[in-house]
Amino acid sequence: MKTDVIHVSSDGTGINEALAQAEAVAVYKSLPAKNALHLRLLTEEMMGMVRALTGKREADFWIEDQNGSYQLHLKTETAMNTLLREKLLEVSTTGQNKEATTFMGKLRDMFERSLEPDETGRDPLMHSGMMTGSGVTSIDSAAAGVWSFSLYKSALAKGEGPQEDWDQLEKSIVANVADEVEIGIKDNQVEMVIYKKF
Repeated sequence: MKTDVIHVSSDGTGINEALAQAEAVAVYKSLPAKNALHLRLLTEEMMGMVRALTGKREADFWIEDQNGSYQLHLKTETAMNTLLREKLLEVSTTGQNKEATTFMGKLRDMFERSLEPDETGRDPLMHSGMMTGSGVTSIDSAAAGVWSFSLYKSALAKGEGPQEDWDQLEKSIVANVADEVEIGIKDNQVEMVIYKKF
């Protein structure tokens, strides 16, 4: 099953409809209260990330499920370029995005970086401040780059990153509820998919 596609925007347009969509899926699929809550929380976190994107950003949101495996999709076209981002961050005292300190903040920052056209030859997923993994993933294998939460979490568990990153994972709703989060780039589109099996 695939739900209707909801057009959402960083100005708040469509966000209530996306949340209602998650609730409708939970009712339609007769999910137990705890699972319905988890689906709603994951949608809320994804919509919170949309609201926090720089400038006016628009994306499409939908939910798919098959045999109790749910996928929350957020797909958008590229917009900001790397040079513009660097100019904006130069205004900051530290030259860093102060919002990209929590797990969801870093995830949003990586998603935003993925929206930037590749003018510098750098892989936006590799230079996001979060480790990346490689290998087969659920997002279209033809994607230029894919970041995987499970590979990131595994690397942190092995001590291949700062302890504070692990601490942030322990506090994150998405990190504690989602089975997997992937961000993929293909052509001029960026897609985030949150996976949850009930």
